[in-house]
Amino acid sequence: MVQTPSKSLTLEEFLKLPETKPASEYIECEIIQKPMPQGEHSTIQAELIIAITAVVKPQKIARAFPELRCIFDGRTIVPDIAIFTWERIPRTENGRVANVFNDSPDWMIEILSPEQRVTKVTKKILHALEHGTQMGWLIDPTEQTIFVYYPDQKTKFFDEPEQQIPVPGFASELRLTVAEIFGWLLE
Repeated sequence: MVQTPSKSLTLEEFLKLPETKPASEYIECEIIQKPMPQGEHSTIQAELIIAITAVVKPQKIARAFPELRCIFDGRTIVPDIAIFTWERIPRTENGRVANVFNDSPDWMIEILSPEQRVTKVTKKILHALEHGTQMGWLIDPTEQTIFVYYPDQKTKFFDEPEQQIPVPGFASELRLTVAEIFGWLLE
């Protein structure tokens, strides 16, 4: 849902507003509330976080965060999954993970909900790629297709069950196929 405030809000003013459930994003002076996740979305999101974390967290390579607010380039987005490499995770003075992430994720994953518009989600991924994100995935459960976006390459799509989905270099040990990802919906 897009909300156009009666007056133009700045990013700073938006960040002072109370949080919404589901989260709202601030993109090009518009407030866009994400749709409430449903079964397919939640299942894929949860399983992906488990699979990614199992590979990248033990060696302190990276960490996957669900629904994390990322603030950069005058926008604030909330990817379904934001993966940050270990050294880029903001920390407090005592070494704990900070609450505020003022940067784009290294890898972002969006899972399309039935009421979401592909164009808006794609624009969000492309904008993040322009600002340091190494890779973006757009997962469409209805079509059982995964689009993989790169900063300076052609977008690729994967819809054959045996196809292995590319991952960023830092997560090279992660091996997932189209069949595995959408197979989670049958478990």
